[in-house]
Amino acid sequence: MRNIAILIFDDVEVLDFCGPFEVFSVTNELNNNKLLNVYTVAHRKRTVRARNGLRVLAEYSIRSCPEPDILLVPGGQGTRTIMLDSRIISWIRNVAANTELVLTVCTGSLVLAKTGLLDGLKATTHHEVISLLKQIAPKTEVLSTKRFIDNGAVIVSAGISAGIDMCLYVVEKLYGGRVAARTADYMEYYRQAEQRR
Repeated sequence: MRNIAILIFDDVEVLDFCGPFEVFSVTNELNNNKLLNVYTVAHRKRTVRARNGLRVLAEYSIRSCPEPDILLVPGGQGTRTIMLDSRIISWIRNVAANTELVLTVCTGSLVLAKTGLLDGLKATTHHEVISLLKQIAPKTEVLSTKRFIDNGAVIVSAGISAGIDMCLYVVEKLYGGRVAARTADYMEYYRQAEQRR
């Protein structure tokens, strides 16, 4: 069983973390709860106020969470704050050194850029902040036309709903096309952008 940690923070974009949470949780449920342990983590175990006022209780703090096999960093306006938080940046660096995959959705790529983990890789982000990502990550090839990009251990997606496509791709990468298709079917989600990776 793989542990999937989804980082949440104030002003996180709701679908950026809820979409991936749904993909991975449905995959697990459809496979007798034997594949994935999906949980949220924040700087402290507390209620996070997501974008547009949704309140979510983080299941773990960065100090108490199980060691992740996969780390997902979502986006949202709150990334502008956490990308300057040295404790979060250090935690991501340390966790990434021991994970199988690091994933970002939307402006989560800005946070990952601050860690240096995007150096020498290809990346994308929400279409409105492509130029900002280029400024923050001068050693990264930033592509504006890709829905998601697989760099091997680091996979990044464009804005908001692109995270769902990326996570279904990750399920396929880890468990095969039939498992991913079953998850998408259950979610009634049409993977129209899968060829844009």
